[in-house]
Amino acid sequence: MAVGREPVGAGGVTPQEHRRQLRRAIIASTIGTAIEWYDFFLYSTVTGLVFARLYFPRADPLVGTLEAFAIYAVGFLARPVGAAIFGHYGDRLGRKAALIATLLLMGVATFLVALVPTYQQIGIWGAILLTALRFIQGIGVGGEWGGSVLLAMEWAQTNRHRGFIAAWPQFGVPAGLFLSNLAVLASSAASGDQFTVWGWRIPFLLSLVLVGVGLYVRLGILETPVFAALVAGQRIERAPVAEVLRKHRREIALTALCRMAEQAPFYLFTAFVFTYGTDRLHLDRNFLLAAVLSAAALSFVSVPLFGHLSDRMGRTRMYSLGAVVTAAYGFAYFRLLDTREPALVFIAILLSLVPHDMLYGPQAALIAEMFPARLRYSGASLGYQLSSVIAGGPAPLIATWLLSTYHSGMVIALFIAACSIVTLVSTAFLTDYTNKDISLR
Repeated sequence: MAVGREPVGAGGVTPQEHRRQLRRAIIASTIGTAIEWYDFFLYSTVTGLVFARLYFPRADPLVGTLEAFAIYAVGFLARPVGAAIFGHYGDRLGRKAALIATLLLMGVATFLVALVPTYQQIGIWGAILLTALRFIQGIGVGGEWGGSVLLAMEWAQTNRHRGFIAAWPQFGVPAGLFLSNLAVLASSAASGDQFTVWGWRIPFLLSLVLVGVGLYVRLGILETPVFAALVAGQRIERAPVAEVLRKHRREIALTALCRMAEQAPFYLFTAFVFTYGTDRLHLDRNFLLAAVLSAAALSFVSVPLFGHLSDRMGRTRMYSLGAVVTAAYGFAYFRLLDTREPALVFIAILLSLVPHDMLYGPQAALIAEMFPARLRYSGASLGYQLSSVIAGGPAPLIATWLLSTYHSGMVIALFIAACSIVTLVSTAFLTDYTNKDISLR
């Protein structure tokens, strides 16, 4: 070895450069994911507050809400499509290229939502345009998650911290939720009675600025050492999606089902709560926004914390504990909401994401570890995003229907408990790769 030169490590870079790239990859994944989820959650938040009134004005209020959430669910149906498209390119061309494409797609679609005319201006075409843009959003976010997680996790230097490192892209979810609710709260306060006229459009317009920031960060990172090694070893799959569906159907199905206790309650706690809070409990819109904002801020700590704890106690054990806590908290959540006491309602919403984060913190590593490197983008993305079809997208629709039929939040709590049981059973069949070497898989 030449004097004065550092040894070259994985990916053809020195250990010092490797550490620097790991930091940059974590930052790029977290910031980029936060921006993408800002876009996605912004639509979720405004759906419960505005879209039913502006795009389905002739419907009964409950029917209008159902119709608005039906368009909302289209984004979830598109997510597996995005997972397949960008999973293919992420495993063929690299993690970085796929992530830049998803950010552009998501950002442009979100910006265009701000320009969609209402029912009074162009009739049903407004709802059709919203549906198309929501589908494009779903494709973008469907390809985003897998790449963000792998960009961070595949720069990890040891096997002992994968849960913690992979939890940082997950941190982008509460960050995006925080930013989207903050933007809606600020525009609501600024526009007042005009919020449903033009104020709601401002946060969507701002997404274009955030996309510029995200692109600047992501363009400055290198491809992961894992993908570089696959290229050097000529181990790139010609058709990674077809191959992962042929060889890893069991892992895809189990990782989709294990998300039930995380995915369904999350969209009840962050989207359906606005409908439940304003229409049933007659609570102030800004009060609910502030409460969800506070819950997202608490997740800034709890998501990486539970990712770290999964490295200590085991991924599946941490995950199963989260499912049990989520099942129990659903009943406490609706009981507290139904008191209509502002302090108790605030506490219920504030704590609602902690059980979710017990699942979401370790989830990225749990799912990504199930697949070999050459198929990891495709397999992890498909498993993760298929749950959006069976859990995330339908959850507000199911909750709205349950509420209209049984007139009780406790029935929705039973739905959350049922999702948790599915998670417990499916997690029991997953292999735990905590702290194990997965580089040869």
